[in-house]
Amino acid sequence: MEYMNYILIALFLFLIIQRIFPIKGVRNISTAQLKSELKDKNKQFIDVRTSGEFKGRHIKEFKNIPLQQLAQKAEKELQKDKEVVVICQSGMRSQKASKILKKLGFTKVTNVKGGMSSWI
Repeated sequence: MEYMNYILIALFLFLIIQRIFPIKGVRNISTAQLKSELKDKNKQFIDVRTSGEFKGRHIKEFKNIPLQQLAQKAEKELQKDKEVVVICQSGMRSQKASKILKKLGFTKVTNVKGGMSSWI
């Protein structure tokens, strides 16, 4: 029985660490760095928050594709040869979105750390 507790603790720690550490092949930038990249026409800017959150406040260069719809819409609405910059409210959903995009074959993915909470 004690052996099972160690396995559960190890699994729990693994899942926590996996969420905290950056995804391999995904660039992470701050909102300050984002400001200098917004005028780049070779980048696609995606906000993965809900449509309600997006309507409440967003950065005009960003297009809203909620996280729940990303896997279905990414292939049709995004170009794989262009960099995709992803933002959410805090950085957690955009990190999940970055992982989804990498699995779909997008090679240039950037996550905005801190999300809209850090945007001034």
